[in-house]
Amino acid sequence: MKGISLNFFLKRILPLLGGGMIGYLYYYFIGCVSGKCAITSNPYFSTLYGVLLGLLIALPNKKKEKKDE
Repeated sequence: MKGISLNFFLKRILPLLGGGMIGYLYYYFIGCVSGKCAITSNPYFSTLYGVLLGLLIALPNKKKEKKDE
């Protein structure tokens, strides 16, 4: 069984961790004082939202193949 390669970590895992950290930091420093904000009033939701945004960055994109005519 192969271990996780550095390329896999940098392209897939690191954006998820970074997004979660940014989501939590957004809650901590900016947040929502009144508690009426759905995402930023709860640290779990803001961290999850950051992870989801990191997932969008980490997903592989499809490259279109050029056809020679």
